[in-house]
Amino acid sequence: MKNEKNILKWLDNELSNDEIKDLKRSEDFTIIEKIAHYSSQMEAPKVNAEDALAAFRSKHASKTKVIPFNFKSLYKYAALLVIMLCVTYFSFFNNETSFNTTIAQTETITLPDNSQVILNAVSSLDYNKKEWETDRNLNLDGEAFFKVSKGEKFTVNTDAGIVQVLGTQFNIKERENYFEVQCYEGLVAVTFNNETIKLPKGKSFRVINGEVQLVEDIDGLNPTWLQHEASFAKAPLTHVIEELENHYNIKITTQGIDTKVLFTGTFTYNNKDIALQTVTTPLKISYKAKGNTITFYKYEK
Repeated sequence: MKNEKNILKWLDNELSNDEIKDLKRSEDFTIIEKIAHYSSQMEAPKVNAEDALAAFRSKHASKTKVIPFNFKSLYKYAALLVIMLCVTYFSFFNNETSFNTTIAQTETITLPDNSQVILNAVSSLDYNKKEWETDRNLNLDGEAFFKVSKGEKFTVNTDAGIVQVLGTQFNIKERENYFEVQCYEGLVAVTFNNETIKLPKGKSFRVINGEVQLVEDIDGLNPTWLQHEASFAKAPLTHVIEELENHYNIKITTQGIDTKVLFTGTFTYNNKDIALQTVTTPLKISYKAKGNTITFYKYEK
């Protein structure tokens, strides 16, 4: 098509009158008029912004995959994390070593410094293994016999009192309303109610119901319970009953009996009937058994 620049200028109304006349005389003007006519009918499509945005969101939402949140998986992984943290704590930070015995059970324990502890029935012992070299410190609930290697201060803590030694052999019994320390070798320092008493070999210290008792000297090499016998010197019957229950699977009740009466004697750990007779006969007490329940009652002639 000739003179294309003039055609474009004409469509844009940029031609002068003389240029328009020249264009109309051309052979292509009929075609040019048709182009101009149809061009005038063309309009840019009108767009509604809100409708377009809604359509866009709808289109992309249909292609988005929604993954549901699995709470069960979350709890499972959270529980696993807690377990891992607990294992880490107890492996690296918790250095408490503990021992426990049940009815009629004893246990021999060798401490990190080769000191030895024999734990009596229904007793517990614990200490910090990490700090042991600089602080030989233990907690005792119940009864135990100690053979302590020489070294730094050795401390046994109980609810009733504190026992400290450097190297010796001694026995500690701490039961309900009863606290006794017996020294078999060396020197033992017992702290009770903020007062310290030093016990040499053969001496004892006893507290019953919060009151310090006068006790006789001991002459054995170790406590009799290591030979499976329980010995008592002027001990309240209530304490003797507790020891019977600790070494036999029994429950003892009393009827009309003064449990404060004092008992001196020994009972065996190997025969329940003989043990019961050994305790009741000297005190003129009778007993009857029903299953594992034993009842002490007044002796009837």
